[in-house]
Amino acid sequence: MSLRQSISRWIQTRTITGLTPGPHDITVRKNLRVPMPDGVELLADLITPIGDVDRRLPTIVMRGPYGHAGPVAKEARALAREGFTVLFQSCRGTWGSGGVFTPQIDDQRDGIATHRWVREQPWVTDAVATFGKSYMGFTQWAVAGELHVNEPAIAPEALCLVATMPDFGVITWDNAAFSLRNALGWSRMMDLMIRRKFLALGWAQLRSDPQLRKAFDVLPLAEGDVAVSGHQVHWYQDWVRHERLSDEYWTRQSHTASVPDVAAPVYMISGWYDIFLPWQLRNYAQLVAAGRPPRLTLGPWGHMSRAMDAPSVAESAAFLREQFIAAPSERAAPVRAYRTGDERWHDLESWPPPGTSTRSLYLREAGGLGPERPDDGVTSYRYDPADPTPAVGGPSLQQNSGPVDNAAHERRADVVVFRGETLPTSVTLAGEPVAHIRFRSSQPSADLFIRICDHHPDGRSMTVCDGIRRIGGVGTRDSDPPKDADGFQEVEVRLWPTFHQFAPGHRVGIQISSGAHPRYARNPGSGEPAATATTTHAATQTLSHATAAASRIDLPVLPE
Repeated sequence: MSLRQSISRWIQTRTITGLTPGPHDITVRKNLRVPMPDGVELLADLITPIGDVDRRLPTIVMRGPYGHAGPVAKEARALAREGFTVLFQSCRGTWGSGGVFTPQIDDQRDGIATHRWVREQPWVTDAVATFGKSYMGFTQWAVAGELHVNEPAIAPEALCLVATMPDFGVITWDNAAFSLRNALGWSRMMDLMIRRKFLALGWAQLRSDPQLRKAFDVLPLAEGDVAVSGHQVHWYQDWVRHERLSDEYWTRQSHTASVPDVAAPVYMISGWYDIFLPWQLRNYAQLVAAGRPPRLTLGPWGHMSRAMDAPSVAESAAFLREQFIAAPSERAAPVRAYRTGDERWHDLESWPPPGTSTRSLYLREAGGLGPERPDDGVTSYRYDPADPTPAVGGPSLQQNSGPVDNAAHERRADVVVFRGETLPTSVTLAGEPVAHIRFRSSQPSADLFIRICDHHPDGRSMTVCDGIRRIGGVGTRDSDPPKDADGFQEVEVRLWPTFHQFAPGHRVGIQISSGAHPRYARNPGSGEPAATATTTHAATQTLSHATAAASRIDLPVLPE
């Protein structure tokens, strides 16, 4: 047996930790050629269960750029072992598929052509569903709404969406702040994959890629790809040079508007520390408003958490069996969510849970936090992009996206902290906190990074959730709040959704700074285009506690 055959057999026999393999053996037909309208052919593997197969179970279409090995290959094979026929296709320009890979741009056209082709094949079963995580979820959104409106006969009859969203522009420029670590790190990974530099890719991942760490500090941002790869990466150049989400570059690849057009049943799964979570839950809300609420699972996971793999496959398979062969449901409620703090799963009728209400806490000049409006005062801090406030944890494409201790970080001079009184009883947050900060910067442009922490009696300050917003930048000018006579702006910052219980004896903490580098690219302060700005400008940032528009945070509180 050749080395390639040995590797292929090893990949086929790998299992997902925590998932009991299904009863079927499988067979794999490799490198089927799927023709696209422009003559390009995309390669796909057809993975089928051996033995008696219930043709009522849908054929599952998976499309992505990550190749036929690794976790996504395990998921495709695991679904086939459950009795599903699976077509696992590589996107244009990746892993032997023809054409040039340009992220997001070709996925609607290619995906629709693939669905047309699948429906004509002799091996297709009575229905078609889609499944996939991250980019492989984007490819589902790219076709689903369009097909349900214009070609319903070939539209997918169910979607299984794992930690994903239909518009990658809004995460690349998250409230106008450039998601540097994800954008440059992912571009580095994909560039090595496309150029088949697998040894370099494995070595970089093993050593946390020292070249990438150096590239995070390069200015201007448009030279980051050259710094890490030695050449320009064409899509990274597109991303960094299009700050406005209203640019046609971004609008043509956004499928958010078509989410309500999806008429098929939808299952969603994500984690509280996932990079796509806020937008996935807003997609959930879109479908709820359209009268088609999805099934939803929310766990204590980040984007790269392997612990999400097993429930993604098991619950998707169970969902599809319920939809297509009327299998009994094992779910107690449509929403199953893990509450951090008490570390327990809860069954809910919807998200956010019914009964959630808003509780406002006001920031005080001396670092206090409470329900009463303060009379006056300001809090100031200095932000220097030459020594940027570092990122401590937070959602990312790294393994360590979960809660971290912020105690040392909060002692930095460029981080201000407001703490509430010791809680006499437990308090649960369930939803999206929203900060309203009366803010002034001495520079034309600034970022507001806000994090909620759970202050423990032993001194730990553990991450709950956070969010960022840039003002005064190229991409913010249509949405920047006006300045008052004193130069203050009332800035709204939406934080990551959370489901967290503060225990009695703990305190709610609000942390404010002007950056989280390299999770987000540092703001040079000048308001120049982010792609080309090279000079940094230190800034004095001021928060107002004046009664008329005192800085506050609105918390979604669930009655205990």
